[in-house]
Amino acid sequence: FLPPYSSWDAAYERELQTFQDIGDAGEIWFGEESMVRIIRWLEKHEVPLDSSVLDIGTGNGVLLVELAKSGYMNLTGIDYSPSAIQLSEKVREKEGMSNIKLKVEDFLAPSAELSGFDICIDKGTFDAISLNPDDAAGKRQQYVRSLGRVLKPQGFFLITSCNWTKEELLNQFREGFEILEELPTPKFCFGGRTGNSVTALVFQRQ
Repeated sequence: FLPPYSSWDAAYERELQTFQDIGDAGEIWFGEESMVRIIRWLEKHEVPLDSSVLDIGTGNGVLLVELAKSGYMNLTGIDYSPSAIQLSEKVREKEGMSNIKLKVEDFLAPSAELSGFDICIDKGTFDAISLNPDDAAGKRQQYVRSLGRVLKPQGFFLITSCNWTKEELLNQFREGFEILEELPTPKFCFGGRTGNSVTALVFQRQ
């Protein structure tokens, strides 16, 4: 499980220090295969390379770097943690990816210029917001409202979650979003039952 929203800043301060010390960008939430899964979907559906992409809760920015390496040119990452944005800026510099835009933003209260995106990607941020001890249900509703504001009509929303099942996510995003596809994720077996520890879905804004 991901740490609650409020403890991220301290975690990214540690990762920032580690990057400065040894050049390690830190943990990739859900592992490398989660990034490959997203990029493969974009390529399979021939999403144009100049599409505007927003990484919600970008963390160390590694997903954006991988998207840039795959040819995507219009990339923005936001995080509410200034330490995360500092870290992603350093990762961007190290990789020489000057075309990635990075901003400190609280997605639950996005600035006016954060709008008109073709694609929004979330790897664990909705999970972390859901763990907030202060009115988690209200924050989830605000997240969905914010997503409707920043994502263009007919735009795609790719979410990876370890806290929510497919059915729960369908329920959370039923207002204004339609499920397009469930992406394959690693399966586990426990006590004779098979399941998925991670859910990855693609929605389209209506």
